[in-house]
Amino acid sequence: MPDDLDTARRNRVLAALNEQSRRRIAPDLRPVALATETVLYRPGEPVPTVYFPTVGVVSVVAIVDDQEIYELATVGHEGMVGLQVVLGGGPPTDLAMIQIPGHGLQMPAGRFAEHLAAEPRLRDVLHAYTQTMMGQLGRNAACNRAHNIRQRCARWLLMTADRMDSNRFDLKQEFLAQMLGVRRASISEAASALAELNSIRYSRGVITITDRAALEKISCSCYQVMRDLFDRTLTL
Repeated sequence: MPDDLDTARRNRVLAALNEQSRRRIAPDLRPVALATETVLYRPGEPVPTVYFPTVGVVSVVAIVDDQEIYELATVGHEGMVGLQVVLGGGPPTDLAMIQIPGHGLQMPAGRFAEHLAAEPRLRDVLHAYTQTMMGQLGRNAACNRAHNIRQRCARWLLMTADRMDSNRFDLKQEFLAQMLGVRRASISEAASALAELNSIRYSRGVITITDRAALEKISCSCYQVMRDLFDRTLTL
């Protein structure tokens, strides 16, 4: 447990708790490194642990026909991984894996369920976060149909920069292609186009956003919609 709870406050779900609730659950929170490609839960299996990222990106994906991977949503410092424990609907049908490395806090799912039953504020905050996730799921589905690859790529990069609190981060093109549901060649073309517009630089698996304002102009409206949703539902 962080001595002064600063780490917990870096996650927006935990930061939205009142001080009393945060202090009561803090002894069961443990720091965790989030390593790339680590699977946090699998389809059809109970969720063993819940996670509260402070830096990094976790992708929630659907595996179609045992081979194709499609992103449903992403989770960063605004949320938690293991929402099934809150909803009580049984094992997940999706898979959660770490897309971009970082760190955060974790808690055994059983202990978290006990805190959830005892802390009304925790329940209220997670109900609000559930609304955020539903909004993200719906918006991702609409975005995939309405906007082109370049716009969607710009949106994804902006959201990732927000979650990393940095304009520079590691990112494999193969991962981004899976998340956007396109061929890797399409991602290469989109990244090259964004680089030619001087909004990003991409070299050896590292993305650097060089002109954020330009990238926001290229991005579709979904980026701002999602930012507004996070702010509205997770305001202290």
